[in-house]
Amino acid sequence: MSGSHLTTSGSHHTKSGSHHTMSGSHNTNPGSQNESHHFHTHQTIHLCAVLHGSAQPLMLLVFGMLTDTFIEYDIELQELLDPRKECVNNTIQWKNRSENMYFICVVCWLLDIEYEMTNFAYYYVAIGLAVFLLGYFQISLWVKSAARQVKIIRKMYFRKVMRMEIGWFDCNSTGELNTRMSDDINKINDAIADQVGIFIQRFTTFVCGFAIGFVKGWKLTLVITAASPLIGIGAALMALFVAKLTGRELLAYAEAGGVADEVLTSIRTVAAFGGQQKEVERYDRNLIWAQRWGIRKGLIMGFFTGFMWLVIFLCYSLAFWYGSSLVVDAHEYTPGTLLQVFFGVLIAAMNLGQASSCLEAFAAGRGAATIIFETIDREPEIDCLSEAGYRLDKVKGDIEFHNITFRYPSRPDVVILDQLSVAVKSGETTAFVGPSGAGKSTAVQLIQRFYDPNEGMVTLDGHDIRGLNIQWLRSLIGIVEQEPVLFATTIAENIRYGRPGVTMDDIIDATKEANAYNFIMDLPQKFDTLVGEGGGQMSGGQKQRIAISRALVRNPRILLLDMATSALDNESEAVVQDALDKVRMGRTTISIAHRLSTIKNADVIVGFEHGRAVERGRHDELLERQGVYFTLVTLQSQGDKALNQSRFLRGHCRKASIRRRTRSQLSNLIPDAKSFISQANTEKVSVEECIEPAPVTRILKFNAPEWPYMLFGTVGAAINGGVNPMYSLLFSQILATFSIPDPEVQRKEIDGICVFFVLVGVISFMTQMLQGYAFSKSGELLTRRLRRMGFQAMLGQEVGWFDDHRNSPGALTTRLATDASQVQGATGSQIGMIVNSITNIGVAIIISFYFSWKLSLVIMCFLPFLALSGGFQAKMLTGFAKQDKEAMEAAGQISSEALNNIRTIAGLGKEQSFVEMFETHLEAPYRAAKKKANVYGACYGFSQCIVFLANSASYRFGGYLVSQEGLHFSLVFRVISAIVTSGTALGRASSYTPDYAKAKISAARFFQLLDRVPKISVYSNKGDTWSDFRGNLQFVDCKFTYPTRPDIQVLNGLNVSVKPGQTLAFVGSSGCGKSTSIQLLERFYDPDQGSLVIDGHESTQVNVAFLRSKIGIVSQEPVLFDCSIGDNIKYGDNQRDVSMSDVVSASKKAQLHDFVMTLPEKYDTNVGSQGSQLSRGQKQRIAIARAIIRDPKILLLDEATSALDTESEKTVQEALDKAREGRTCIVIAHRLSTIQNADIIAVMSRGFVIEQGRHDQLMALKGAYYKLVTTGAPIS
Repeated sequence: MSGSHLTTSGSHHTKSGSHHTMSGSHNTNPGSQNESHHFHTHQTIHLCAVLHGSAQPLMLLVFGMLTDTFIEYDIELQELLDPRKECVNNTIQWKNRSENMYFICVVCWLLDIEYEMTNFAYYYVAIGLAVFLLGYFQISLWVKSAARQVKIIRKMYFRKVMRMEIGWFDCNSTGELNTRMSDDINKINDAIADQVGIFIQRFTTFVCGFAIGFVKGWKLTLVITAASPLIGIGAALMALFVAKLTGRELLAYAEAGGVADEVLTSIRTVAAFGGQQKEVERYDRNLIWAQRWGIRKGLIMGFFTGFMWLVIFLCYSLAFWYGSSLVVDAHEYTPGTLLQVFFGVLIAAMNLGQASSCLEAFAAGRGAATIIFETIDREPEIDCLSEAGYRLDKVKGDIEFHNITFRYPSRPDVVILDQLSVAVKSGETTAFVGPSGAGKSTAVQLIQRFYDPNEGMVTLDGHDIRGLNIQWLRSLIGIVEQEPVLFATTIAENIRYGRPGVTMDDIIDATKEANAYNFIMDLPQKFDTLVGEGGGQMSGGQKQRIAISRALVRNPRILLLDMATSALDNESEAVVQDALDKVRMGRTTISIAHRLSTIKNADVIVGFEHGRAVERGRHDELLERQGVYFTLVTLQSQGDKALNQSRFLRGHCRKASIRRRTRSQLSNLIPDAKSFISQANTEKVSVEECIEPAPVTRILKFNAPEWPYMLFGTVGAAINGGVNPMYSLLFSQILATFSIPDPEVQRKEIDGICVFFVLVGVISFMTQMLQGYAFSKSGELLTRRLRRMGFQAMLGQEVGWFDDHRNSPGALTTRLATDASQVQGATGSQIGMIVNSITNIGVAIIISFYFSWKLSLVIMCFLPFLALSGGFQAKMLTGFAKQDKEAMEAAGQISSEALNNIRTIAGLGKEQSFVEMFETHLEAPYRAAKKKANVYGACYGFSQCIVFLANSASYRFGGYLVSQEGLHFSLVFRVISAIVTSGTALGRASSYTPDYAKAKISAARFFQLLDRVPKISVYSNKGDTWSDFRGNLQFVDCKFTYPTRPDIQVLNGLNVSVKPGQTLAFVGSSGCGKSTSIQLLERFYDPDQGSLVIDGHESTQVNVAFLRSKIGIVSQEPVLFDCSIGDNIKYGDNQRDVSMSDVVSASKKAQLHDFVMTLPEKYDTNVGSQGSQLSRGQKQRIAIARAIIRDPKILLLDEATSALDTESEKTVQEALDKAREGRTCIVIAHRLSTIQNADIIAVMSRGFVIEQGRHDQLMALKGAYYKLVTTGAPIS
């Protein structure tokens, strides 16, 4: 039965950190329960836990008495077997009185073994039922109170975060706040929920166990305790080593991960230069180290696990040897006492070990709580929900800035506004103009009081706005931003956010004023149309007009327009501009804009530069002054002519074009961040649902080369599985020896058994080590192989695949890191676990049926329940956490929407309503948690009490067999302990397996990647190649949309051709498809319709690697890799080994050589991550050298000089002119100087060519190109 003890304790311990139950989250309204009530529940809970903890040691007392009863009965039987003795007056006496040398004092006939066993059975059942009830109350009450606490914490946290000033959000990323809302608070929940109850229970068991040991037999207790530090030391060392090795392994992997990240971030460059194989090799080299550390970790874990088992078995043999001598020789103990002491100490030690796992949860919870409580205790500098401050009766709307100096809290070293003084008169429209970064938007944010100035003050009608009530101040202001934020609800609701209690008529009037009414009425659901996450269902112009209606519904005194039309195309701009002109009447309006058309008719124009207002006046006055405003205007109207007149302007012009450019390009690749986050959430869910877990056989195929390791590991596992039942054999054998009458024989038997224990320990040590090493070796090799294959598969995908945000570099690197290592869980250690359990159960069942099939059958009835209780606990860990996650999702969505759009919410003064929405959404998870607490408590109680019930039934039946069928009592113990240990082993195996399901899903994700057939395959040898590649290009009716944005037609029937050796220049406004055409030529994408013909071959038929090897590309922001300059240049040609002389000649052509020779390490100078050690001009020239070294037939220059200043531009331009000789060249540029001498200039608009020819021909046409050159107006 010992076993059954062990296992009871076994079944209490689930994995550390076990029950993540209710990691959901709920908080109550604080004042609801009075404190005294809390206090009582807590007392009850503590009491339940303490009583529950003492149940196990109690059971030991019963068990000891039970053993003694059996042994006495057996001794009596043996005495009566002696024909010379008889039973007289309930004592055994010699038949032949004359030989009566001594009088035997053995009691007889009093022992009705069945009756005794029935009593013991009742004890067991009683304890079992008590345990059930106590377990239920202990868990369910704790979990309920934790749910209540967590709900309160969540509410307080969210409410406080929503009150923080905007500057605080600048310093804390919203992503981080969202994780804190979910993960950190869940950690607090884990720490205060069932863990506390379980900790108290285990601790009590520990105390009671030792108490029994010392009370019943202090000598033996001391002997056992003396050996136990060894186990502790083993465990501590193991933890230490594992932590250290894991650290090393992670470091080694971090380097490989760094490589992967760098490569995936610059995938276009890697693809263009055909560096895939090279990168895979580089990645693989870094994986070897991670693999070595992983294998060492496995070996060490195996060693220490084995060591601990060895120590445990040595302890057994020592305890039984010493204990039996106390029983047999000194007669100090009865055999029952020996067992009580031994198991008391054992259970105490085990529970202490398990209690420590709860401490981890406490520590994690406390760590998480510190951050959360710090935020809850922080007082916001600008409290938007406070009632303090005046409200003025009449507002005129004069705003004035007095000597304001301001720095953003997140960048305290940069002065944004420097002694700014501006007055804005009421009822006038004031326009703020100036280069980007001059502080225009910042000034607007100060009016809204998102920030307070470091010096100076902002006044409204002469009152410092810091003295006014914030909510009231913000209610006077309507704001329309460049990128308006809409909330994921209907159009009407979005407009209603502008002012509480708006009637439908007000909404309709506002939309009419904003020119939005007509388009809304055309929608099928009219005002009830959902705008989608972040307004994603609406076009830019529609969003903008809804935002304007939202601002108008407030009927604001002050209207702030921050670049309200800059993101729109011409038609929508005209409409929106119209709307704005209508609504400006009679309000104080501040407008920030870059486009002239929007500024001309303002009453006052204020020019900003470097955080100061440098000039003010009307349009014509300022033109005469020839200051900031003049340069902006001329810049826009004459384009490049003004370039040479003014240096500042030059800086600014460049900035503006880049800014426009980057915006458009980024938006191609990254959908708007807000919609992006939410999309990611919804998509994540759908993706994970549709993945079928991978079949294990396929995973094993990948692991096939390691079969010898796996074989050895399996053998080790099998032997380990047999150890447990062996233990029950030895244990019952010891009990049997106590009833042997002859002391000599008895001594010998006991010594033999103790030696056997030592032997089993040694074997166990060897096999654990074998199993640990073999499986970690096979697992790490598999991980490395999968990582390599996965990385190779990723690099083989077409570029369009990377545009999908689910395949962002971050997501892919994590997938390589985690998925590959999780797959291990399905092969090596998993097989070990299964084999271990099977042999364990198999051996146990063979043993028990061999010795007594009847008793075995009775106990077998309980096996399913025992396994179930183990399974229950495993299920509780995972199942509950998942449900909670779902329950929390609704609240999570509200919080993330609120935090991502905090500026808009603050501007509308809607914090309170978001807090209330969030709080109502917390109710459902809280109710669910309370329900769950009951289920969870019942499960826990059941799993704890089942062992007691199994024992009661089997001992009662064992008693019957002993008395009726003469079964030897030691066999009863043997059978019971064998089956009970194996039963819980079954349950534990199901919970201890490193997450098997997770492994299968990770594997499935991996196989999905490996099986995906790229639309444009880099690795295949299919496709045409030809020897005399000339570079004759023709675009024929190309139509194209990016796969991630199928609704936007980028190329719309592009027709243009280039003969070998000619230079073609594309010009046109951003977003017209210039860069796209280059990407089609590189075959990053293929056209949807039409074709691209290269030397008479269709691009889709050409071999990808061959085509790319003929093309050199220099882009606007060249990507360099984190290695030396020489290696970066060599990257240009990955087909061959590039010699140093080639590198030098290429860099001479690129005007780079002289600069490199000035560096201390010359060509071995490291360029830093993404080339950060170099200036832009230097990076650009390295990129050119890299392109030249390929000796390409086609050279693509995408804005190659736009990011440079004049001097570096000259050198780079010369280098490019040199490089162009004799090659087909396609240039994209915004600067005329770079285009004028091209053979063909193609002017693009909306995805097709509107005119083409040489510079002078086009100038003579006086069409779009002429307009572009003379005015710099964007081509529409």
